[in-house]
Amino acid sequence: MTAVEHDADVIVVGAGPGGSATAYHLARHGVRVLLLEKTEFPREKVCGDGLTPRAVRQLVRMGVDTSPEAGWLHNKGLRVIGGGVRLELDWPDLASFPNYGLVRTRLDFDDLLAQRAVAAGAKLRTSVNVTGPVLDPDGRVVGVEAEVGPEKEPATFHAPLVVAADGVSGRFPLALGLVKREDRPIGVAVRRYYRSPAKHDDNYLESWLELRSKDSGDNLLPGYGWIFGLGDGRVNVGLGVLNSSSAFGKTNYRRLLTDWLANTPTDWGMTDEANAEGPILGAALPMGFNRVPHYTRGVMLVGDSGGMVNPFNGEGIAYAMESGELAAEIAVQALARPAGAERERALTAYPMELKARFGGYYRLGGIFVKLIGRPEIMRMATKHGMPHPMLMRFVLKLLANLTDPRGGDAMDRVINAMTKAAPAV
Repeated sequence: MTAVEHDADVIVVGAGPGGSATAYHLARHGVRVLLLEKTEFPREKVCGDGLTPRAVRQLVRMGVDTSPEAGWLHNKGLRVIGGGVRLELDWPDLASFPNYGLVRTRLDFDDLLAQRAVAAGAKLRTSVNVTGPVLDPDGRVVGVEAEVGPEKEPATFHAPLVVAADGVSGRFPLALGLVKREDRPIGVAVRRYYRSPAKHDDNYLESWLELRSKDSGDNLLPGYGWIFGLGDGRVNVGLGVLNSSSAFGKTNYRRLLTDWLANTPTDWGMTDEANAEGPILGAALPMGFNRVPHYTRGVMLVGDSGGMVNPFNGEGIAYAMESGELAAEIAVQALARPAGAERERALTAYPMELKARFGGYYRLGGIFVKLIGRPEIMRMATKHGMPHPMLMRFVLKLLANLTDPRGGDAMDRVINAMTKAAPAV
């Protein structure tokens, strides 16, 4: 068989946070990386735009300037509203994570990360829509087929390793027969931007555990809402509904959002359609490793493509970037070995390490999703939990996955013990 010249050592499909983080860490180790993105930057993405300290840590590891002068709005923690209580919980002070969160729109956030990858040495190509894998006679992936540019010119790119970071659609893993697991949680989120001088520079992320409309009386609307200030006169407002809720798939989510916002104070600016910027957009949240295996036949799955959204809080960016860094570290070690059994042995470390890091935690998250999908349990938890700040600080650490793995306080030790004891998903 004729040897094929490789276009790169690794092809990364998708230049979202996971793909760009993968490409950055690979390039930093001297690996030839081809980063393929189907759209052009800057581009919109449906997201809450809020970043916890877990995501901030990954930005710092990529050398990103997260100062306010560089366009980031810092926040001190999470404001939780529910059960008639309004509680402000600061991010914990930990050795392993910074003590601040950030907000920035995905419009330039993804562009910024892609440029960090380019600066490290990755080759970025936009308007390249990857349509499927190139397989060798043994069924191993050795490249990708694509359509390039507005004319959709067919193209083929070759590499001994491919990273699928193509988001929730996961078209690349789907082409390999890797379908979503129905036994794992999934959510739907919708969001919209509003002009809101009263809320735009809030130094807390705001989470609403109970949603009510003007005419719902004491009946709760399904879902959980957020209001995140962007610092530029606007806010990102949205809500999520989990598939453990009886309302999942049977609800007009856009109407649900406007019904909730109609009940907010008028000076916030969200009751007036004239203050809205752009349409209400929605997206799925693939949670708890809902697509596996994370490595097979020359392909590693990163971020949403591998269903890595945190079931506790719907956070995806931190896990996309973290899995991207891990994939890069393991790929570097694998590519240093001869092709064949030795290299494959190194690559199998990727799903094992993901499982060790997040498997037990995601198992707990799956239980949590089932519980809060029942309104009576959610109402009881909100009523009896919210008045206790100490308990809520524990809940914040658990939901945001913010603990010190070694040492730490009593809360850290309890949470770490729980995640170790839970059987990994």
